[in-house]
Parts: sequence; C-alpha cells; structure tokens
Amino acid sequence: MQNQESKTHRVGEWASLRNTSVEIAEAIFEVANYDEKDAEKIWEDGSDEVLERAFKKTDKDTLFWGEQTIERKNV
Repeated sequence: MQNQESKTHRVGEWASLRNTSVEIAEAIFEVANYDEKDAEKIWEDGSDEVLERAFKKTDKDTLFWGEQTIERKNV
C-alpha cells in the first residue's frame, strides 16, 4: 500500500504528463479511488464532480484539464 507522500508524488507526475492542474489530478484520483485505469478514463471523459472537488482545493480562478482552461465561475 502506498503512503500519502508516494501518492502525492505519483499524482503530481501524472498531472504534469497530461498538462493538467494538480488540483484536478488529485480530484480525479480521489474519485477513482487511486485506480490509475479509472483515473485515465475520468480524465478522458471529464467529470463535473472532479471539477467541484478541484476548485474546493484552491482559491485559483482557473485550472487546466489538458488543453482546456476551466474557470471557477463556470463550475
């Protein structure tokens, strides 16, 4: 079982490879229960639940999901 530090590193690396904000990647992995296959599917399909969770993690007004810029006001 991974500890929190290794989960955080893995999620950060995953986010970087996909040009996705860490907050969104963290929310994706939470929703996917840290299953990478499920996380990849969520990343490809999108998720309103992920966006809501991601913006709760930060005070930023914009986050990046791949090539899309997501604005807080649109969530």
